[in-house]
Amino acid sequence: MSEPIARPSALAHVRVTVTDIARSKAFYQQLLGSDPVIDFSDQVDEPGVREDRTKFYGGCVFQLGDQVFGLRPVAPAGQRFDSERVGLDHVSFVLGSVDELHQAATRLDAAGIEHGEVTELGDAGMTILSVQDPDDINLEFAAVR
Repeated sequence: MSEPIARPSALAHVRVTVTDIARSKAFYQQLLGSDPVIDFSDQVDEPGVREDRTKFYGGCVFQLGDQVFGLRPVAPAGQRFDSERVGLDHVSFVLGSVDELHQAATRLDAAGIEHGEVTELGDAGMTILSVQDPDDINLEFAAVR
């Protein structure tokens, strides 16, 4: 094998494209239990903001430990995510234990948010809990066993 072009040690950030920034921001605030650390969503309808990278395209960014997760509101209204097209399949967030996955499932139930079952992935050494965001992007909470 040849020398790699680079040796990343982690992901710097993940940003997903959404159709409705207010709806998605509220969903992720509830899901992650925090407010964005960068937020230009109140400017999303101002001229040029959706094209301005310095204003994060009218989106917002959530801090997750040493990494960040962002929302970019440039998808046309009514468009839905499709994990079987080129690009993103799902986003997985790490939780500290399987017990935390069960607690998250209980909180999703209380919030009326539909979700999958807490599922052990056999030889993969992890357990997951899946939920769809408002644009049908598959999100996964994962705990390593």
